[in-house]
Amino acid sequence: MPERDDIADVAIVGLGPTGAVLANLLGAAGRSVRVIEKEAGIFPLPRAIHFDGEVLRILQAAGLREQALAISRPGTQGMHFVNGAGETMLIRGGTAAVGPHGCANNYYFHQPQLEAVLREGLARFPRVQVELRHELVGVEQDGEAVSLSHRSAETGQVHTTRARYVVGCDGARSGVRESIGSPMVDLGLRQPWLVFDVVLEQPVDLPAHTVQHCDPRRPMTYCNVVGERRRWEIMVLPDDDREALVQPQNLWKMVAPWVRPDQARLERAAIYTFQSVIADGWRDRRLFLAGDACHQTPPFLGQGMCAGIRDASNLAWKLDAVLAGRAPDALLDTYESERKPHVRALIELAVRLGDIIQTTDPVLASERDARFQAGRPEIFELPPQLLGAGAFDPTTPELAGRPFPQPQLEDGRLLDDLLERRSAVIGSRQALSAASPETALRWQRSGAVVIDRPDPRLQDWLRAHDANAVILRPDRYIVGVARSGADLDRISQYLPVVP
Repeated sequence: MPERDDIADVAIVGLGPTGAVLANLLGAAGRSVRVIEKEAGIFPLPRAIHFDGEVLRILQAAGLREQALAISRPGTQGMHFVNGAGETMLIRGGTAAVGPHGCANNYYFHQPQLEAVLREGLARFPRVQVELRHELVGVEQDGEAVSLSHRSAETGQVHTTRARYVVGCDGARSGVRESIGSPMVDLGLRQPWLVFDVVLEQPVDLPAHTVQHCDPRRPMTYCNVVGERRRWEIMVLPDDDREALVQPQNLWKMVAPWVRPDQARLERAAIYTFQSVIADGWRDRRLFLAGDACHQTPPFLGQGMCAGIRDASNLAWKLDAVLAGRAPDALLDTYESERKPHVRALIELAVRLGDIIQTTDPVLASERDARFQAGRPEIFELPPQLLGAGAFDPTTPELAGRPFPQPQLEDGRLLDDLLERRSAVIGSRQALSAASPETALRWQRSGAVVIDRPDPRLQDWLRAHDANAVILRPDRYIVGVARSGADLDRISQYLPVVP
C-alpha cells in the first residue's frame, strides 16, 4: 500500500458492526473515510443475534433497510422469564406490529449476514477505503490530524494513515482506548457463560420466543434466532470444569430436555465472560471511542451491538457537521455527555435482570419466585431512550432528547426517507412564521428541511403534545418543541451553524 500524504476526514479502527455502520453513515454524507481492520474477513460464526427498531432505523439512514430486513425476522413473541418450576415470572413484550420507529420493535439475525450487508454497503462510496489485515501499532495526534501507524499482516510493512478524526471501534481490547488512557469502570457484573449455537436439521418442538430459564440449579437462556438457528446460553457454575463443559457429549446433556444431537448440528460452543463496564472518557481531542471499546453489557437485554450502533449514529452527524464547517468542534463534546448516561442506564437494567436470572441460591430463588407470584406476570419494555445533556433544549425534558417517531406518510414514504440525514423544522406555516428572521436564516444555513404543511400524521403528533412546531436533529432525536415564536428562536440555537 503506498503512503498517502492526503488527510482523510475520519479514520475508523475496526470493521465490526459499529465501525461498519459509522463508515456507511459517513460515506453517505460524502466524507472521506479510511477503515483499518486487523482481520482478513468477516468472523463466520454467530455472535450478536438481536437488534431493535431504532437500529433498523439507523440502517435505513445508511440506505440499508431492505437489505437488513431480508436477513432478519421480527421478534414477535418476546422474552419469558421462567423459574425452576416452569412458571412464567416476567415477560418482555414482543409484537410484529409497527412500532415508533416505523418497523417492529425487535429483530433477530445472524451476525455474519448483517456484517456482509454492511460491508457490501461500503462499496457504494468511492471515498470510503478499507484496509483489511492491518493491525494498529501506533497513534499520534497533533493540532491538525491524527497519524495512525498500522502493520500489514501480508507484507509486515508499517504504513501511516492521517485523518482529521479517528474513531476506535476496535472492541473490548481497544488500542485506541489504550492510547487515550480511558479507565473502565466496573458496574457490578462479571460472570462466565457458555454460548452454544446449533442449526436444526429436522423439525423440533421448541418455543418461538426467548426463554430465560431462571432455574437456580443451572440458569440458562434459550433463543430462537433466525431460520433454523437456535442458541442456548448456559451459566458456568463455580464447580464446573470449563474444559470438560465445552466437550460435545457434555453440551448435549445440558440441552437434552429440548434437542438431541441427531436433530441439530453444533455450530459453536465457547465460554464468554459477561461483564458490565463503561469507559471514563470517550474523547481525547481528535480521538473517539465507540461500541465495545467504551462499554460492554451483559446480553440479557440484547443491547450490546445496539448500543454501539447508536454510538455510530450519534457521532456520524456531529462529525459531518464539524467537518462541513456548520458546527464548532465543541459539538463533539456532546457525544459522550449524551450517549454515556443512556448506555449506563441500559447496562444497569441488564445487570438487574441478570440478578434475577443468575440466582443460584435456592432460598433466594424461592424468595424471588414468591415476589413475582404475587400477581400475573409483569410485562415490560425498554425504558424511554433519553439522552444525557447535550445538543437539545433542556427545558422540555419530557420530549427533547428522545427519538421522534417515524410514521408512514400519506404518499407512502416513511418520514426519514423524506428528511434524509438532515435536521428538520416541522410546523404549520402560521406557526413557523412566528419565528424571527434570524431564526429562519439559521434554518436555511443549517441545511434543515422546513416542513410548513405537515402530513396529517405529523399534525396528529403536534396536537397530541400541545406543540406548534418541533425541531429534529439528523439522528431523529428531538431538539425541542415550540409553543410560541420565542420557543422557536430559543430551540433553533441548538441547530449546528457556525457564524
